[in-house]
Amino acid sequence: MKAMVLAAGRGARLSPLTDVCPKPLMEVGGQTLLERILCGLEAAGFTRIVVNVSWLGEQIIEVLRQRTSVAEIVISDERDERLETGGGICKALPHLGSGAFAVVNADVLSDYSWPRLAARIAQWSSDELAHLVLVPNPPHNPGGDFGLHQGRLLSEPAYTFAGISVLSAGLFAGQRPGEVFALAPLLRDAVRQQRASAELHTGYWNDVGTRDRLDAARAWADGAASPG
Repeated sequence: MKAMVLAAGRGARLSPLTDVCPKPLMEVGGQTLLERILCGLEAAGFTRIVVNVSWLGEQIIEVLRQRTSVAEIVISDERDERLETGGGICKALPHLGSGAFAVVNADVLSDYSWPRLAARIAQWSSDELAHLVLVPNPPHNPGGDFGLHQGRLLSEPAYTFAGISVLSAGLFAGQRPGEVFALAPLLRDAVRQQRASAELHTGYWNDVGTRDRLDAARAWADGAASPG
């Protein structure tokens, strides 16, 4: 069971906080965003987790070096590159294998059930290229990204991509490590081939990209941690 956590982003909208601390290391409810995701994936049975780093990556590397981990943690170092999401995942494929693996954005705070990703991988079909978790459109993305009908991913935007997914290495066929490319065009190609599925998560979800959303995430985490 393998997963990748995307932790290479600049987090410019959280500046000046992210001028000195990478966004994945922002604390929410007494834990960093990254630690929350790692703990959730480990508890769900993931045994190898790749973390890509770029902006202030040395801080993330040091935190992971000192961490007592249940899973094997592998660093994919992009500090000298700007590969975008697709290129970053492609570079890490040697650590992720030839099958299906989970991918999670490091700035996601959610009550989504990580064991669902593990179960999705266990049931993976060789015909599938991608499975996306979608959420109702937040105010900052009212137009949405993808649609959903009877478990299939659609290109017509109706919901927002949550930054939580299961992808197949086959999605990256024809791409070369070191190339700079986005993930979205590959996902849309998978939709056109009818090889992409999706699910809708209606619980809590927050992509912590601004100070207001960071404050909201902290308020939610504090409330979720309180008795009753």
